[in-house]
Amino acid sequence: MGASERTSDDAAELGSDAGVDAADGSAEDAAVDDLRPLLQLVPAGPDRYLAPTPEHGPGRLFGGQVAGQSLLAACATVDPGRPPHSLHAYFLRAGRPGVPLELEVERTRDGRSFTTRRVTARQRGEAVFVLSASFHAAEEGEDWQLPAPELAPPPEGVEPIPTPIPFWAPFDLCPAAGPGEDGFALTHPVWVRVRHRLPDDPILHACALVWLSDIGASPSARAPGTAAARQPFGGASLDHAVWFHRPARADEWLLFWVQPESNAGGRGLVRGALHTVDGVRVASVAQEALLRNTGLPVARA
Repeated sequence: MGASERTSDDAAELGSDAGVDAADGSAEDAAVDDLRPLLQLVPAGPDRYLAPTPEHGPGRLFGGQVAGQSLLAACATVDPGRPPHSLHAYFLRAGRPGVPLELEVERTRDGRSFTTRRVTARQRGEAVFVLSASFHAAEEGEDWQLPAPELAPPPEGVEPIPTPIPFWAPFDLCPAAGPGEDGFALTHPVWVRVRHRLPDDPILHACALVWLSDIGASPSARAPGTAAARQPFGGASLDHAVWFHRPARADEWLLFWVQPESNAGGRGLVRGALHTVDGVRVASVAQEALLRNTGLPVARA
């Protein structure tokens, strides 16, 4: 069934943070402010792992969490000398709090320079998420990038905002350009970092970066300056892609920005990037979201 054919109930089955205006209740009990325990997988057989989930939540898991944990499972089957350079993923159903994710890794290919893995995340036997990730052995090459956006103020000395959604509780968030015209407490671009210091493991930082790369992406897909962009909406992330360009610590400030590029057929596309405080582009992000400006909450699956 195509995205434009889905009902509101279908949209509720998908993951991520779309439908921010209509987020489910019981938010306060759902906040988990430390993602480190959630980045500890339990082996459950050959190329199989169990990933913990928060015990409580607003009815669904954050899509970035599922993506980060799935990448971590893929990394567990790859030589540490080959870090991930890209991933592409689809959200199939909403993940449920309190139910461990069953992560099954398929060793698609081990080449001379590149390694490919496919991960299926399941709960209670149903696939909720699929991810393909590619890994690349380090090579010498030209180092060039587009410049980072020039924004003020920098994150130092700026008080992080209260996280408006419990999914985002493990992160410090500082809007880089003030609230947008739609009145959201969080509007891209945003300074973001993992609140608690992570171990010095580049794989963990890459997985945490994937986790935070889903923050506010879907709501940003709506066409700016339109009446529809100021209305409550329901929807869900459909797919998500990340390209890793350079190593970075996820527990240090990163400038994260996405901008809408297209709205059509009930779907919106955003593309953006993450930069260090020094302006180094560490990753690029793209996401397509199902968008419905109904003014009604997203129905529970």
